[in-house]
Amino acid sequence: MQAEHATPEIKPPSALTTSQKHYLLGWYSGTWGTALMVALPILAVFYLALFPQENIWSHLAATVLPVYITTTLALMIGVGALSIATGVCGAWLVTMCRFPGRKLFEWALLLPFAVPAYVIAYVYTDLLEYSGPLQIALRELFGWQTARDYWFPDIRTLGGAILMLSMVLYPYVYLLTRATFLEQSTTIHDASRTLGCTPWQSFYRVSLPIARPAIAVGLSLVSMETINDFGTVDYFAVKSMSAGIYDTWLNMSNLGGAAQIASLMMIFVVILISLERLARAKQRQFNSPDRYKTLTGYQLTGWRAWGATLLCALPVITGFIIPVWLLTGYALKHIDQLWTEAFFTYASHSFILSSSAAVLTIIIALLLAYSKRLHKKSSLKLAVQFSSLGYAMPGAVLAIGVIIPLAAFDNTVDSLMDQFFGISTGLLLSGTAFAVIFAYVVRFLAVSLGSIDSSLNKITDSMDMASRSLGLSPLQTLLKVHLPLIKGGILTAALVVFVDSMKELPATLILRPFNYDTLATYVYQYASDEMLEACSLAALLIVLVGIIPVILLSRTISGTRDSH
Repeated sequence: MQAEHATPEIKPPSALTTSQKHYLLGWYSGTWGTALMVALPILAVFYLALFPQENIWSHLAATVLPVYITTTLALMIGVGALSIATGVCGAWLVTMCRFPGRKLFEWALLLPFAVPAYVIAYVYTDLLEYSGPLQIALRELFGWQTARDYWFPDIRTLGGAILMLSMVLYPYVYLLTRATFLEQSTTIHDASRTLGCTPWQSFYRVSLPIARPAIAVGLSLVSMETINDFGTVDYFAVKSMSAGIYDTWLNMSNLGGAAQIASLMMIFVVILISLERLARAKQRQFNSPDRYKTLTGYQLTGWRAWGATLLCALPVITGFIIPVWLLTGYALKHIDQLWTEAFFTYASHSFILSSSAAVLTIIIALLLAYSKRLHKKSSLKLAVQFSSLGYAMPGAVLAIGVIIPLAAFDNTVDSLMDQFFGISTGLLLSGTAFAVIFAYVVRFLAVSLGSIDSSLNKITDSMDMASRSLGLSPLQTLLKVHLPLIKGGILTAALVVFVDSMKELPATLILRPFNYDTLATYVYQYASDEMLEACSLAALLIVLVGIIPVILLSRTISGTRDSH
């Protein structure tokens, strides 16, 4: 007699026991609680902007605010235009054309991604200023004596800031545009060629319109990073809104006014996110029969081939090779003075803060992503999306949002302790490493959440059903089944958050404890005092660590499709 194998029955939510419902409710409540805590800085900024202790909005609007707005818009437009030109051109050449060095440039064009904007600004200022090596060489070559004998462009201007930022931000556009070019059907290009289109016409009439949504997404990311920048605009004395927040808060001693400027910046960010969502909504993906067919591309010869090589080499040379070369030379020249106990102290601070932020973001992202998987409710999806808003917050805005609730907590605890016990607790959270780590977690949680959620979505629901039928709880299922399967996504998320935290400057500069420097703040302070050589080793370490996500990104897009 043949044995019957009964399939274990998985109970629907309505059939769960009271304890199981309470267990799932704990995941649900924990998710919403975490989302609200992460969103607290955003709410705090808007609250203080609406109810400041000293309202100087009319004064700001009549004096400096128009300058901040027009300068920020000019920065966004200039950096966006240069980033699109560089990123789209590079993506098309390495994807659809064949020329000397193409395989090298596929990943090399991402290398400027590893250089923070403020580092490249310090390097080129040191290189191009009057006492820098380039102008000294020109004076020796042509016999010029003073600055009146020749004209040389001033890099510390709005145009210089646009150039510096575009050098390191164009990889956003390059990355997304190249991924779109790789996914396009070869049949479309073959059809355009049979209809008489030249390679240029095929690019302009066929490939570019299809890639337009991806370009718009990349442009929105570039614009948000431009708004977030503080080190470059501060060093170049460019009056953007990010610099305006710092000036209003610390120099004018008016936190409410800084919060009002920060709220205006958030409106800019919301507009950018809305445009990005609109572009993504219009993007429709179709699977074609030749989706995995090898791309043949256009074989360039003669001056066209070497012109393509030069166009791809230029952003790599200016955005990565020159800065790394100069920093390495400075570091080796002064290695005895730089390899000190202070350097290791600053490096340890950076590693501790960044590692803590990476671990916490992984834990929180696992909670959010797995709760969404368990419940599959629209309200929970909204909570997860709400918790990702921190990534869109500029660092200076985030610093204000963090300091407000922490200061309120410290003052409340101090008041209660003094009232009941006669003890003054002082500042418990404000001005501590906790404030910096909290800011990192809020800002970079979206990075971890995106990677972990994507990895979890690749695991079929049948795995959950099988583990639950064997008596495992949701937590046991996560620990014993899902974690081993998504460890690659977890590692990737941890590395990216670690590197981003290492490079973060505005929030760290404002929230760090007294006399508690990181590599980023150390570089900022010395470079601002025209002492780049004294911090060259720290700047070089930041750049070298930043290469890690570049390698991960390069491997991701290179594995999308073969091209020969």
